[in-house]
Parts: sequence; structure tokens; C-alpha cells
Amino acid sequence: MKILIQTHGFETITARDGYEAVEQAKKYQPDIILMDLMMPVMDGFTATRLIREHAELKEIPILAITAYSDTCNGKVLEVGFNDVLSKPLEFENLKPLLNQYIVD
Repeated sequence: MKILIQTHGFETITARDGYEAVEQAKKYQPDIILMDLMMPVMDGFTATRLIREHAELKEIPILAITAYSDTCNGKVLEVGFNDVLSKPLEFENLKPLLNQYIVD
């Protein structure tokens, strides 16, 4: 996914786990966050909840990435995600989706 996003002209920052995702969000304040729900150390639900606690990060769009979208749609919106992307991702739809959330 990182390479695909970069080929569309976007810069990327990666995190190996939920804890690192929170730290990277605080450090870089990205334009958008693509958050897998199932990660080691800290899951995407907890990481998103912690990111949303920071005033400077509240408006960053966070998109949940999961293979279980039918069972967790309500929970992701409740936690603070803006949208849910189902795995496997349809990569041809990725750039329009990113453009929808990223304001120049």
C-alpha cells in the first residue's frame, strides 16, 4: 500500500504497531491516517481513540482498514474513524478516496 500511495504522489509515514501510529501522528500531524484495526502492541481502535484525545489531531481524517467491516462498522465510527475500507482494498479506488479526504 505504501508504494501505491507514493506512486500517486503522496508522501507516507509508516508505523509497525498502534503505539507507534499514535507517536507518528503526534510527531508529523499527517493529512490523513490509514489505520489497520488489527495490529500488535495496540489495536487500531485504541490508537484512534488516543489520537482523537489530542486537540491538534482531532480533525485529521482516519480511515479504518479491516477485513471485518460488516461486523465493526458502528464501532469504528463511534471510536472516531471517518470511514471504513474493506480488505482486500481496491487499489484503483485509493487515489480518489485519498483526494476526497485530503484538502490542499
